[in-house]
Amino acid sequence: MRVMRFLFVVILTLATTIGFVTGGAGAKQSKPAANAGIDVKNLDRNVKPCQDFFAYANGGWITANPIPADSASWGLPQVLRDQNLTQLRSILDDASKSSPRKGSNDQKIGDYYYSVMDTKTRDAEGIKPLGPWLKRIDDVRDAKSLQTVFAYLASYNVDSPFGIGSEQDLQDSEKVIAAVGQGGFSLPERDYYFTDDDKSKSIRDEYVKHVSRVFGLMGEDAAKSAADAKVVMDIETRLAGASLKRSDLRNPANSYHLMSVGERKALTPNLDWEAYFEGVGLKAQDKVDIAHPKFFKEVDAMIGDVSIDNWKIYLRWRLVNFASPMLSTAFEQESFSFNSGVLSGTKEPPPLWKRAVSATSARLGEALGEVYVRQYFPAESKRRVKELVTNLRAALREDIQTLDWISEPTRKQALLKLDSLAEKIGYPDKWIDYSKLDVDRGAYALNMLRSQHWALNRDLEKVGKSVNRNEWIIPPQTINAGYIPTTNEIVFPAAIMQAPLFDANADDALNYGAIGAIIGHELTHGFDDQGAQFDAAGNFKRWWTPEDYEKFQARTNCVEAQFDALTLPDGTHLKGKLVKGEAIADLGGLKLAWLAYQKSWAGKPHPPVVNGFTAEQRFFLGFGQAWKGSNRQQFEALMVNTDPHPLGRFRLNGTVSNLPEFAQAFGCGESDTMVRKNRCVIW
Repeated sequence: MRVMRFLFVVILTLATTIGFVTGGAGAKQSKPAANAGIDVKNLDRNVKPCQDFFAYANGGWITANPIPADSASWGLPQVLRDQNLTQLRSILDDASKSSPRKGSNDQKIGDYYYSVMDTKTRDAEGIKPLGPWLKRIDDVRDAKSLQTVFAYLASYNVDSPFGIGSEQDLQDSEKVIAAVGQGGFSLPERDYYFTDDDKSKSIRDEYVKHVSRVFGLMGEDAAKSAADAKVVMDIETRLAGASLKRSDLRNPANSYHLMSVGERKALTPNLDWEAYFEGVGLKAQDKVDIAHPKFFKEVDAMIGDVSIDNWKIYLRWRLVNFASPMLSTAFEQESFSFNSGVLSGTKEPPPLWKRAVSATSARLGEALGEVYVRQYFPAESKRRVKELVTNLRAALREDIQTLDWISEPTRKQALLKLDSLAEKIGYPDKWIDYSKLDVDRGAYALNMLRSQHWALNRDLEKVGKSVNRNEWIIPPQTINAGYIPTTNEIVFPAAIMQAPLFDANADDALNYGAIGAIIGHELTHGFDDQGAQFDAAGNFKRWWTPEDYEKFQARTNCVEAQFDALTLPDGTHLKGKLVKGEAIADLGGLKLAWLAYQKSWAGKPHPPVVNGFTAEQRFFLGFGQAWKGSNRQQFEALMVNTDPHPLGRFRLNGTVSNLPEFAQAFGCGESDTMVRKNRCVIW
């Protein structure tokens, strides 16, 4: 895990594939449906909305749309993803088949896409593209050359055993500093190495077999590959043991430890930080965020007591594991079999073209995004979404002004934070310059490594400079949205502004229930358990009175307790501490969207009943059908352990069950499941 300023980005991830943000281009706006956007075939009329709103709103769709073999889950995010991938494929096919000017963005996206699709070359070369990196590892002879390779691999974003990047200084929001943080293990979360139930033991056993098979593909015999796999597991287990849990990483204070040269030396006498910084291309630094001191103390000890030969085995694994999806078919399939098959339950990989589109978008996001915006993003969508954002902000302002549990000093600071919040909608005013990145039609792995090296260099160039508040962190072709505490801004890329999340021609009830709740979600992130710790300028600074913050924590703890009590079918409990921030944002976001929708027709005739649904019911159905989908059992277990976003059915039912407005809309009684006895109320 690289620790950069992105560590503190709170993102509403609509994608439900681990580590993958759903990419793609936004669809052109559709004609309004006869039923104002609600497809009644999606409903399950055999379920009462007051008993299980998720099943009522989406049961028909789930029955008619089983999970495809190449997916771990299937729902609205994946449907939108596939629509967008098809449009991006058209752009990339054109770029790869034409003869654009060398060095242009069209040449780079076309050649990168071509190199992913060129499996003939990938299969012929096998592991050869990694030769220079493997030789560097083989040449390690002592602790000094070992650390030189740590830096060399890190400069290509291979965190072995830790990564580096830039971040906004939490105590000075105008300054960019360097940060290093925990990493170096391959299972999804540190607890995977230690949990003692049968499922966890089985995953560890399968992981060791997977590592052994990869070493076999590298040319080792069975005995050697099995022994090397054990070495990898032993080293990763030590690293994981010194690492923070994902739920603990949500507290920014746990990942901020600014240290001077002397303090770094005292903490880790075996680590030569100055040589490391030089090796990754960073100028000498006085103060650096050593984000996770306990982790680095363990790495420091391991430099002294792990043999050089074992370190070399581990580093070979980290490099090849990182690059396997970009190598030959054999390596790519082995990577898929464990990371998607064992961990997520996916039956087969997506088609090659989808993988190629996603890979190109990941590495050349704004180069591809600039073309997408020209072809697929209607200006009217941006105007309408800006209007919705304005309405949601007004609703939050009114809510803050009338809250009875905060004092006037806190209220004043909360309003200042809201008024200072920046909006990024659609796409950046200035695009990233890719002129220094070399891309050709050679080996896919080399294109990927060069792009990673270029990206890190670009990132480290920011260290010591002022924060660029105009920079985007989410390419416009991404179905995603985000709130960034350190810059106090919300980001809505173009691709999220598409039906059914947003349709300029649709019923307002649907738009407010779907995209409105997402906008409200991101606004509320500024005041969730993380966002509430950052002031209007983005500094990690308490702006509450002590009494008000204590009240706030009690209210957020209510949300945590509710989600702790929810379980998967096998009895596994959700981790309330992990999902608290997203659940708070869901609750606050839907409430804000509701208030804004009510105000949108104030003084006008009440919206009519459509297809038997009142305007209020259509609002909640708009929110409900945004979370339609189902998941494989293995994938749900993975998400519960690693994802700060609750699974869709919990997000939906957990949110509406706290709102009396929902109960009123559907006529729910106090004894109904969707009506909580002890409702959580924050904003």
